[in-house]
Amino acid sequence: MPINYQDIITLGIAFGLGLLVGLQRERTNNKLAGVRTFTLIAILGVISGFLTRDLENPYILPVFGICIASFMLGGNFLSKNNEETGFGQTTEVAALLMFAIGAYLVMGDRIIGAVVGGSLAILLYIKEQLHDFIEKLNDKDLAAIMTFAGISLIILPILPDQTFGPFDVLNPRNIWLMVTLIVGISVIGYFIYKLVGKNAGLISNAILGGLISSTATTVSYARKTKDAKKIDKISAFVIAGASAVALIRIIVEIGIVIPDKLPQMILPLLAEFVVLVILCVFLFYFIKKDTHDDTMPEPKNPAQFKSAVLFGLLYGLILLAVAFVNEDLGNEVMYIVAILSGLTDVDAITLSLSQLIKNGTMEVDKGWRLILLASLSNLFFKGILAITLGSKLLAKWVSILFGIAIICGLLIIWLWP
Repeated sequence: MPINYQDIITLGIAFGLGLLVGLQRERTNNKLAGVRTFTLIAILGVISGFLTRDLENPYILPVFGICIASFMLGGNFLSKNNEETGFGQTTEVAALLMFAIGAYLVMGDRIIGAVVGGSLAILLYIKEQLHDFIEKLNDKDLAAIMTFAGISLIILPILPDQTFGPFDVLNPRNIWLMVTLIVGISVIGYFIYKLVGKNAGLISNAILGGLISSTATTVSYARKTKDAKKIDKISAFVIAGASAVALIRIIVEIGIVIPDKLPQMILPLLAEFVVLVILCVFLFYFIKKDTHDDTMPEPKNPAQFKSAVLFGLLYGLILLAVAFVNEDLGNEVMYIVAILSGLTDVDAITLSLSQLIKNGTMEVDKGWRLILLASLSNLFFKGILAITLGSKLLAKWVSILFGIAIICGLLIIWLWP
């Protein structure tokens, strides 16, 4: 009988996952199950799966599962009679999950089984950090989590997945999926901010500002220059850095909506990103830094239901406008729509144009040019905000940085082959 190397690989994966999870449990001085027990449980899951598969008997796997559960219950009962040790339910649940993972490696998808096993080990390892993070959450943080859960897990699944209205472009589920995407990116940035703290450093503040909202970051840092002295150049750096990260955010959005078209669109967008990065590097390294306060202003809750609904409406309107102009009017009008839309929300126009490219109603070359133009329009709008709300020195630096970036972006749109 020939050797089945796939089964040997499956056993090896189970052995490694069992060692990994068992190592973490033993490091916590857990008396109920350690590295050997978890490894044996994972291997038992695989063997149970082999027997179920080869003997075509569906009862073998659940019988072994019940036996494992009985052993864990018995061990837990005996351990609780020992006053020196106390146990929660984490080890027991982890052991049962380890058995199920072992069986799923045989009966299901090995990649999913390996991912779940690795995630289990990480989840057990970061217990203290997770508890500390949860203790630091305030009412605003919980509101962000619950609102995002409602947006993504309750509203999204019940919306109809069909198109309505003119031009056959308004799909409620697709529109709300884009809302979920944008809110999700902002929520991730917000909780990274909560994790690293306020004094994360200038570069981190620029990155987080771009993830959460580059426009809000611009407003916050511009106002700081009115209240504090000698932070004008630092504020200009963070504002420009957040705008650079906003371009990466745009690239991520395109990659999610039309991943097959991303290789054709990414280079000119990256070129503009490189321009902004070079400007930031110049400001960071070649300008003498003054004494400054690099505390990032507390961002607002990025997952507000009202804001999500407004973004959905805006996205739908832009989707209609872009489809109408693309079908009935000339290219010149489309560029005007991109400029006006970019002033208000570059995410909405980016997603709208990506949908048209996905549907085959817009060429890729025209699409990335309109997206970059909308981004430059948004950059111009943020520059106006900084000049209006900030100090004179901030206005000078932002005018120079954004002026160069906008000129380079226009040259990219004009000269790129």
